[in-house]
Amino acid sequence: MRFDELKLEEAILQGLDAMNFQETTPVQALTIPVILEGKDIIACAQTGTGKTAAYVLPIINELSKGVHPDHAINAIIMAPTRELAQQIDQQIEGFSYFVPVSAVAVYGGTDGIAWEQQKRGLEMGADIVVATPGRLLSHIKMGTVDLSQTSFFILDEADRMLDMGFSEDILSIRKLMPDTCQTIMFSATMPAKIRTLAKTILKDPEEVKIAISRPPETILQSAYICHDIQKIRILENLFNESRPKRVIIFSSSKAKVKELNATLRRLTFNVAAMHSDLEQTQREEVMKDFKGGKIDILVATDIVARGIDIDDIKLVINFDIPHDPEDYVHRIGRTARGTNGAGVAITFVGVEEQAKFKQIETFLEKDIYKIPVSPLLGEVPAYEPSKNFARRSNFGNKRAGAPKGRNFKR
Repeated sequence: MRFDELKLEEAILQGLDAMNFQETTPVQALTIPVILEGKDIIACAQTGTGKTAAYVLPIINELSKGVHPDHAINAIIMAPTRELAQQIDQQIEGFSYFVPVSAVAVYGGTDGIAWEQQKRGLEMGADIVVATPGRLLSHIKMGTVDLSQTSFFILDEADRMLDMGFSEDILSIRKLMPDTCQTIMFSATMPAKIRTLAKTILKDPEEVKIAISRPPETILQSAYICHDIQKIRILENLFNESRPKRVIIFSSSKAKVKELNATLRRLTFNVAAMHSDLEQTQREEVMKDFKGGKIDILVATDIVARGIDIDDIKLVINFDIPHDPEDYVHRIGRTARGTNGAGVAITFVGVEEQAKFKQIETFLEKDIYKIPVSPLLGEVPAYEPSKNFARRSNFGNKRAGAPKGRNFKR
């Protein structure tokens, strides 16, 4: 479908034409008409499918008609990370070039000057506010935010926000908006907790689901079946055989990222870490150095797997197994984004991770090649995901009375 086949204002179409946007993506074709009709919607779509434009365009389109109040916050777009909030703000700037729609990005990790700029934008009533939940709540508590006239509430990467523990924040913010507010939810995955949130804040929503895409065939996928204690040695051997360049190593927790970063530094590799404990300026500096080639290896949590464009990644390594198959696709999708579309992805699979890795293989409908581990590193476990899953389940039953830990930040 072409954008000019949608019921968009002429000024919006002019902006799209100037940006050479002509054909819609599937998620845009399915969601833009629904949003223009004023209906609540829940959409399941991956990063890279054009979902930002899918909600930004119809919102800008409606605000450009001049029927919404001046000097009021007419739309709130929530994002889980500062990086994604910045990217959404940049896209809004491009799409609204020919229309009188204002926007302000509100996120943490900034200095006092940035706080005051955000405060002024909120007090003056920017049409669109792109915000991370925590920082927006901080402004709300300071009394600088009035959401009583907000017409649109958009949640981007809702699953990630819930993983990071923002559920209560989202509900608190939504309660400050009128009942007539149109709510739009985008999520890369659709677990039970997302459906629960949707039932709480959405009114008779339309549901759109774009099939989760498989990784490009140009990504060479492989795995090492090993003991956890062998992972560092395997990694060291890999990098000694071929000096690393443009490599991302993913781990699912901040603690592991910090530990792995320190270990690789001791081994004299040119490495930096990316995780949520870093200040915004630190994260921007790390990304700048990595993109510029000053850093060879980036060790990161899943914060980098979505919402950040990094081209020409040669190798992605999953130091541990991601939480679900879709996260695996997001991670390894960081490679194969250069001009030739080729890339390599290697996953380290510990004994207790075998069941999750088998779920990934089932999801991909393929067996991933298992690289033999050097005998010099000692004996390795057999790949028996069913057996190891049963063993892990029995272990869990024995500890059924123990309290469960909660780790919201990755």
